[in-house]
Amino acid sequence: MILKASQRSGGQNLASHLMRTDENEHVEVHEVRGFVSDNLHGAFKEAYAISRGTKCKQYLFSLSLNPPETQNVPVDAFEKAIDRIEQELGLEGQPRAVVFHEKEARRHAHVVWSRIDSDTMTARQLSFFKTRLRDISRDLYLEHDWKIPRGLLNSEDRDPRNFTLEEWQQAKRTGQDPRTIKSAIQDAWAVSDGRASFEYALQEKGFWLARGDKRSFVAVDYTGEVYAIPRALGRKAREVKEKLGDPAALKSVAEAKRDIAAAMSPAMKEHIRTARLQFKHRTATLAHNKTRMVGVHQAERKTLREHQKERTKTGAKARAAKLPRGLKGVWSRLTGNHKRIKTANEKDFHRCQKRDQEERQRLIEKQLSQRRALQEEIKTSRKAQAKLLQSLREDVRQYIAMGRATDPPTPKRRRRRARKLSP
Repeated sequence: MILKASQRSGGQNLASHLMRTDENEHVEVHEVRGFVSDNLHGAFKEAYAISRGTKCKQYLFSLSLNPPETQNVPVDAFEKAIDRIEQELGLEGQPRAVVFHEKEARRHAHVVWSRIDSDTMTARQLSFFKTRLRDISRDLYLEHDWKIPRGLLNSEDRDPRNFTLEEWQQAKRTGQDPRTIKSAIQDAWAVSDGRASFEYALQEKGFWLARGDKRSFVAVDYTGEVYAIPRALGRKAREVKEKLGDPAALKSVAEAKRDIAAAMSPAMKEHIRTARLQFKHRTATLAHNKTRMVGVHQAERKTLREHQKERTKTGAKARAAKLPRGLKGVWSRLTGNHKRIKTANEKDFHRCQKRDQEERQRLIEKQLSQRRALQEEIKTSRKAQAKLLQSLREDVRQYIAMGRATDPPTPKRRRRRARKLSP
């Protein structure tokens, strides 16, 4: 499992985030332990109130557990991993909450601990927790016989196309794959040795180099979207400036947008608009299918919960009826029969709990299988869209290049050409 964690405050914002059903298809509060409240908002308010008696500002420790996308991980495997992490980091006995999320056919868990020890009124120290979690993550991959990501084996091998939330939202808004955008800019950087070659390589990918705010380097595409070069490359602005020089000589973003818009013919604009409408229709159809499937899955889980709840009540009554009452109950205790019945009831209770958990897991796995099939369609559509948009960027670049080649020479260009031809 990939483990990501942070020490933080802002318990109410975190509780709201964990309970969001607009971003997650399924949200399940699995456990709230060590708090008086049985909900996240109340629990994190308690943690904050206790932290006020200390100097600790980051009173929560938040952790996400993300197994491989195609693996069906049972609840008890998550629980064992959480218990191990709790012990390794010195958080044993601390109040905690566990929430399961499902989104885009992936199931993962979030755990939030209170760092404040109420007995000593001090915060539990979490020195080098990132290194410890990395080691635990490797062990979990080995124990479950999962393929270990290269970046987990060697941090230098992490995928350079990983993106931030802002980059993902920008790509989502424009209907493009953020990995494709980053890869195009990084490829242009890799084959260039200066500003001129980088600018040419960018235009080959359908981007134009421009000057952004604060004298930074940005790339502009035909849609008018702006991409920060240092962020796309994962480099500091100083490193980019060392290779590309001072951006002051470049056109501003507004000037670059005007040039691109002026060079694009009505036919090209119509082609782009038609392509976007086609993908918009396809995306809407897939989104409708996803919404319908999620609704069916939620109804199935609700039906199972209600069935199990009713069955649990019936089972509890049946077990209680087995215990003799009155004088028979007294005699039963004297003879030891009461203890034997109680032990049998406890075994039956745990057996029923295990049965219910297995039923829930089977339903979740079945639904995940259905959801993954739909997600593959969505991924295929996204890839096709990204491929077409990349092709459109290249078409726009070629059109603009042809337009420049056929433009009548200006007096300035004629004088420059004459100087080159003169002996």
